[in-house]
Amino acid sequence: MLKKLKQATLGCLKTLGVFTLAQNSKWRQNRLLILAYHGISQEDEHLWNPDLFMSPDYFRGRIELLKKSGCAILSLGEAIQRLYTNDLPKNCVALTFDDGYYDFYKVALPILKEFNLPATLYLTTSYVYYNLPCFDAICSYVLWKGRNTTLDLGEIIGEDEKFDLSIDAARVAAYDRLIGFAWKRKLSEEEKNALAIELSRRLKIDYDALCAKRILHLLNPVEVRNLAAEGIDVQLHTHNHRSPLNRRLFSKEIEDNRNSIREMTGSWATHFCYPKGNFTDELISWLEEMKIRTATTCDPGLANHNSNPLLLPRLVDTTLLSPVEFEGWLAGVSAALPRRRRTYNLGISEQEIGVAIGASE
Repeated sequence: MLKKLKQATLGCLKTLGVFTLAQNSKWRQNRLLILAYHGISQEDEHLWNPDLFMSPDYFRGRIELLKKSGCAILSLGEAIQRLYTNDLPKNCVALTFDDGYYDFYKVALPILKEFNLPATLYLTTSYVYYNLPCFDAICSYVLWKGRNTTLDLGEIIGEDEKFDLSIDAARVAAYDRLIGFAWKRKLSEEEKNALAIELSRRLKIDYDALCAKRILHLLNPVEVRNLAAEGIDVQLHTHNHRSPLNRRLFSKEIEDNRNSIREMTGSWATHFCYPKGNFTDELISWLEEMKIRTATTCDPGLANHNSNPLLLPRLVDTTLLSPVEFEGWLAGVSAALPRRRRTYNLGISEQEIGVAIGASE
């Protein structure tokens, strides 16, 4: 109900010319909108997880709206530099992508090149060295693709329980059992992949075909190198997509992430994105010590020259955000409207390749 009311309000404001007034205001010119994306579907991933994936046509529509709205799309580094020198161009926007799924290379990059747009890729580097799907994500995806069947987990993990996968809650429960099984037994990447293969076989999903298309795979080192050569700015997202609240462990996450990116691109990364958008005072102080210039969150908003550079707001753009809501953010109008805090299903699960926030030695 609140979402429909917001859309109706924004539609009226647009009709009345408020969007245009806001876009042309000094207030908007002094602010930077950082947009966050995760995956651009190769096939039907946006139907499985609209919080995480967007169809190519929908993404193209976003780019066309950016152009139609007269937005100045700068690289993240230039946009932030000009933000703090009060030298932003009108309606400034920066594009960022999290995690580093293969679909960025396959689907998003050609669209960005077509429109000649800069972008920053916040890359989680651990899975770059595995030519395997991300385990948590592929299990959820396979369960969704097998949603017209009943799953007997006793045949896979020995827990005698059946799930009607046509029911959303049952799919979630089955997913939790599978992930919990792998986590408790500390399965290796190869063992987790074997589990995903067996799950797919039971549900009659062609796992080999998914792997051949690199569905829910991360980029490999050659692709990361090629992206950098194409002008994509590759930046920090931790090595294992985790932010342990232990200085040594967190520093190692950044160090391994940084060294991997440098090895693949030749560049020394200084911009960071908090995994899942989670941050604490300790993380901020450690980032300062590690000479990180900026860090972005998943808190929606527009940055101004008074914004803490290690707590920069970003709008996580998803399939569920309507075009009028998106245009409202481009104009700056949406930032003034009340909103319910959403929990997004964003990126690689911490359970999958690392300890969740709060980890200690």
